[in-house]
Amino acid sequence: FWLKPQAQSLQLHSASLGAPKKKSDGAKKVGEKPEKVAKAVKGAVSRKVKKVRNNVHFFKPKTLMKRREPKYPRRSVESRQRMDKYRIIQCPVTTESAMKKIEEINTLVFLVDIKATKLNIKAAVKELYDVKCAKVNTLIRPDGKKKAYVHLTQDYDALDVANRIGII
Repeated sequence: FWLKPQAQSLQLHSASLGAPKKKSDGAKKVGEKPEKVAKAVKGAVSRKVKKVRNNVHFFKPKTLMKRREPKYPRRSVESRQRMDKYRIIQCPVTTESAMKKIEEINTLVFLVDIKATKLNIKAAVKELYDVKCAKVNTLIRPDGKKKAYVHLTQDYDALDVANRIGII
């Protein structure tokens, strides 16, 4: 570190001897400075204004959200629907009480998949037996199986459908 002061003294010595000076853009800077000063004197002194926050909560600014445009599909094969009409409706119920419902109140009774919804059951009955359902009631039996009561519209007779299926 004791060499640095010597180097500075050499530069000062060479400048005093009349060594050629390096070219600099000092002339431009000299002309610009008075203009800046004049501008500052003419204009009012402006200070940066702080934003007044009236709320204690800070909300992240809403920025541009682009849609995902993947370069390749994340799955090579689309997943198939596991709950098809044959899995939804397992079998018709053929007990005496079920037969009574078929004859008297135009209702078919089925055992269905535990995960099947009323809309799924309605669609499956329409596809399998070509009948229109008015209403579907479901219950889960004590043995853990789901039972569906499918009320048919007045256009269709449950007795005819039961004969076609082979219940009666």
